[in-house]
Amino acid sequence: MADKKPKASSVITLGGKGSSLSAASVFAVANGLAQVRIDSSILDKLKSSSSSNRKSPPVKFHIPIPNILTFEESRAFLLALLNKLLLSGSASTVLPVLISDVLNAGSKNLDLGEVEVSAEEVGILDKSCASLYGICGILDYESSALSTIADVVAAMSCEASKADVGALNLMDSGDGLSVKDEVGVASDLKVLLNGSKLVGKVEVDAVSEIPKIHGSLREVVRMVHLRTRVELNSGGKAERSGGAGKALATVLSPLAVSLRYLGESSFSRAQMNLNSIGSDNLRSTLVGLFKGKCAGMNGLRYAHRLISEAVFEEDYVKFGHEVNGLLGMVWEIVIWEAITAFVALEGTESIGKTGVEVNGGDGKGNVGKKSDKKKKVLGKGTSVIVQLLKERLQSGGENPVDASSLLEKWVEGVHSFLDRKDPEFDSLLMKVKEILESNESRRLPKLAKGTRDFAKEQMAVREKAFSIIGDVFKRHGAMALDTPVFELRETLMGKYGEDSKLIYDLADQGGELCSLRYDLTVPFARFVAMNGLTSFKRYQIAKVYRRDNPSKGRYREFYQCDFDIAGQYESMGPDFEVIKILTELLDELNIGDYEVKLNHRKLLDGMLDICGVPPEKFRTICSSIDKLDKQTFAQIKKEMVEEKGLTIETAEKIGTFVKERGSPLELLSKLKQESSEFLGNNASVVALNELEILFKALEKSQCINKVVFDLSLARGLDYYTGVIFEAAFKGATQVGSIAAGGRYDNLIGMFGTKQVPAVGISLGIERVFNIMEQLQKDQNQAIRATETQVLVSILGDDLSQAAELVSELWNAKLKAEYMVHKRLMKHIDRAVESRIPWMILVGERELNEGIVKLRDTTTREEIPVPRNRIIDELRKRLTPSS
Repeated sequence: MADKKPKASSVITLGGKGSSLSAASVFAVANGLAQVRIDSSILDKLKSSSSSNRKSPPVKFHIPIPNILTFEESRAFLLALLNKLLLSGSASTVLPVLISDVLNAGSKNLDLGEVEVSAEEVGILDKSCASLYGICGILDYESSALSTIADVVAAMSCEASKADVGALNLMDSGDGLSVKDEVGVASDLKVLLNGSKLVGKVEVDAVSEIPKIHGSLREVVRMVHLRTRVELNSGGKAERSGGAGKALATVLSPLAVSLRYLGESSFSRAQMNLNSIGSDNLRSTLVGLFKGKCAGMNGLRYAHRLISEAVFEEDYVKFGHEVNGLLGMVWEIVIWEAITAFVALEGTESIGKTGVEVNGGDGKGNVGKKSDKKKKVLGKGTSVIVQLLKERLQSGGENPVDASSLLEKWVEGVHSFLDRKDPEFDSLLMKVKEILESNESRRLPKLAKGTRDFAKEQMAVREKAFSIIGDVFKRHGAMALDTPVFELRETLMGKYGEDSKLIYDLADQGGELCSLRYDLTVPFARFVAMNGLTSFKRYQIAKVYRRDNPSKGRYREFYQCDFDIAGQYESMGPDFEVIKILTELLDELNIGDYEVKLNHRKLLDGMLDICGVPPEKFRTICSSIDKLDKQTFAQIKKEMVEEKGLTIETAEKIGTFVKERGSPLELLSKLKQESSEFLGNNASVVALNELEILFKALEKSQCINKVVFDLSLARGLDYYTGVIFEAAFKGATQVGSIAAGGRYDNLIGMFGTKQVPAVGISLGIERVFNIMEQLQKDQNQAIRATETQVLVSILGDDLSQAAELVSELWNAKLKAEYMVHKRLMKHIDRAVESRIPWMILVGERELNEGIVKLRDTTTREEIPVPRNRIIDELRKRLTPSS
């Protein structure tokens, strides 16, 4: 939004304490909308300074105004020069007062003549870039205003052409990969079009490109504003014009490009609007006016070529002047887009109301084509702007007698409506700002990408699942642990391989670089090392954070349920127990069929060694292999060869191994045959022997039927050293991995002086919830969001009765709610909807008889119970019979 322009006949004060020259003030003074006043304090300061510091006699000097400048640009130049003289602190008062008088006189003659100036002032006058700074002030104000108005006019065009506005459905991903200005433009247009019944399904390039074209302009306008504010108010000492010109060219050149493309896009939409005008006669008349008065594509390109030539010639004043000329041309095109959009939206109806007759019409607005009787519903934002425009056009004196004259009046009226020098223009900008900030669609809150809310029914499912998980963990002797949601960045970095890029970094808040935890395993290892523990069996249920691209079953914030065993134990004992726990969890959560894929990191390393992969590439190749559940081997092979430097032969040999998959004991037997290449690799032999112990234990525990030995399983995390495993759901709901884990013998040692071996499992509970929710939908299962056992229903309006009775129930540790209402059916509906099994009914009759009625919600049976026996009666009925 542009800076607020001073009101007509207002006064701009320069030189005062803390004062600064704004772009809006430059524009106002340049166009005679404001007077200039020099603060008396700066005049006193200059008098004192000049009398004590003048080192040479004054000389005659003529201040040249570049011939190329327009009258507006010349006044802006004098204002910028005046401000530089005041900022210098070494000028006399004569020249500043003279410039101020010339600006305030309002004369077309801006020539200051020959003036006596000091040598210090000559330095300022001779080297100053005030002409370029003045132009920049105009460009700053006008481009900022254009950015706002262009969005509004584009929104009107979307409705005029019934365009598809799907391109406006942009969201900030929060990962730095979306352009915020594009998202901002799209959001603003959605606010303006909120509620519109006119936008449709017509796909138009000039509409779909709006977020990018207008977003780019916003970005550039912001840069121009920052640079202009600095240059207008920096000290007035002699400057090298070349340096200042080059600096300004770096921001004005992108502005010129953005203006050209905005103009071309706006011109295309104006033509589109013309084609949308329902009346042939009205359209042909306006087309004639449009072609005769609106600049076109060739004009934009020629103007941009002049700008490029000025930069090439390093004539920066001409450069600024040509950019300003292009800006004026683009403003004119946007105004014509507004004219054509207005006529397409309101032309027929408005002409009908004036009674003006169009050739082929009937004087009632039925011009050309058959009148559309259906009421047009504009967006809540665009309707306000269109109404303001209609009011402006209707206030312009007598109505013309024919359509051509009326259209010419409208053209003149829209130009006046969007004239930046118009006294009401700033009010229009403020109205747009008000619409964008107050419209209800902007106030609608949104979730951050990759996060979820959980309603009461979902929370009931989650709490049940967490209870099952906690019970399984405690059954195996685990103790609970909680760690901070964020860790020092150094704690997390270097532990996750290529996935380290998914860590959420926090802004520096006082000397420590921190990140949100990526998982619960690394914080656990840090805790064990910090506290010098040598053995610890723990569980933790908490949220973790990953800067991932959200998709079905994949979130940026989600719960993990971890179980880990750290310490020295019998060979493969802890590994067996965590896999057994995994099968218990998935069985008791009752999600359906699943499988646990299992491999060994040393076997994987041995395989890579056998294939000829250099040891320093083991981890990065493991990361590639880990993607085999999402990509084909052909894609993985291409990555290993082209990106990671393996030979085609090595990649193909890896392919023959990773296809091996099957029953644990059967595949293990195959890999241990005498002809197996694995037997010639020491790491592989160790892995095969450990897997044999593990598989026999799993067989005895009767859960090996859930395990699949899969040589393609790699697990991309760097810290794994032994057994690795991953659980996958085999049902219809596709959610990817639902649990994973493995052995990490070296991770804890990275934080302390001694190594503590460990193995663990992490359950991806969010994906499990997705499965459970889908199963409940498929089975039409109703979910109770509360555990309320009884509803205390007071038939009347006496809260004290409810308070007394329900408090007795709460004190007796019964789960109860209460309701006070005169109508019985309100109470019954509440109990039925909430699936509360019992009701206690208390009305006037029950009070008089000293009883309450106990109602079974399911059978509708009502039983009178003495008031003092209700607790015992409820307990008896709520306690299951043995």
